[in-house]
Amino acid sequence: MKKIFFTPGPTQLYESVPLYIKEAAEKNICSISHRGREFQDIFQHAASGLKKLLNVPNNFNIFFLSSATEAMERIIGNCVERHSFHFVNGEFSRRFFATAQELKKSPEKIEAEPWEELDFKARIPENAELVCFTQNETSTGAAVEMDNIYKIKKENPEKLVAIDIVSSVPYVNVDYTMIDCAFFSVQKGFGMPAGLGIIIANESAIEKSRLLAGKNLSIGSYHSFISLLEYAKKSQTPETPNVLGIFLLGKIAEELNKKGISNIRKETEEKADVIYNFFDNHGSCKPFIKNRGIRSKTVITIDVGDSQATIKKLAEHGLIVGAGYKNYKDSQIRLANFPMHKIEDVKRMLEII
Repeated sequence: MKKIFFTPGPTQLYESVPLYIKEAAEKNICSISHRGREFQDIFQHAASGLKKLLNVPNNFNIFFLSSATEAMERIIGNCVERHSFHFVNGEFSRRFFATAQELKKSPEKIEAEPWEELDFKARIPENAELVCFTQNETSTGAAVEMDNIYKIKKENPEKLVAIDIVSSVPYVNVDYTMIDCAFFSVQKGFGMPAGLGIIIANESAIEKSRLLAGKNLSIGSYHSFISLLEYAKKSQTPETPNVLGIFLLGKIAEELNKKGISNIRKETEEKADVIYNFFDNHGSCKPFIKNRGIRSKTVITIDVGDSQATIKKLAEHGLIVGAGYKNYKDSQIRLANFPMHKIEDVKRMLEII
């Protein structure tokens, strides 16, 4: 039986990924030198494809890392001397905050329950150097409207703003002139094998890294922003990277660009509407996020009572969904709604439920 993964990450691979992996094997992509012209072309193809797809300005740089979790550490380490401020409404925004603590910074936070809207009227501390958002909380299915993030930046133009778009990219429409850093990994909306993280950073973020280095403070070693930028200018990475992942990302970005980001966003919203309408009218299974204004379009969390029974029932039909996160593991399911998920498969899943 063919399985279809609606898990929130890793998730269903794009149908074309096996073909691209075969192409990579035939071209010996995994054996080439990461200092050679062939890899530079792969780097440039992936970076330019991403910039086109996500409408990233030319003054932003693309850095390739191992994961989004690493990206949190790199951003805190390169953009914060002492103080960061975090909007926390779930486990991954809490992870961002905890990363700052683990790096011996002095972070502060404002926190809301997962089903509540964050207080965007809150005063940002004067000493905050970096304001951190998790735009789409993978653990709960709550999203932050980009306009609220822009509002914070407009009111605090001297502070850097970093956003986690791990489970909302490529759907989320970001105005990169209103933020300084964004990061994600590829095993969700890009439908690829895990093992590749991306930071999109502007000159202000890199200048802060230089400032900290000038004070003889630690900004990391081979993956400092300074080192990443030095090599990115040569279409290289400081270390031997995940060459296959970068190759696949370039191919997927090219494929998505051909489809068109407006079509991707339209389809995502149509599928989300089908799912939410179904569960809003279901007798016992209901969306965890009641406030329609903060519902994620890409990770939809449902209270089902007995998650294992629902997961088992769907698995018998080849449909694999995610359990709730941590405390919600036994009572919720999480449904991914990424570009590779087809409306007909969504409807079949709902019919079985």
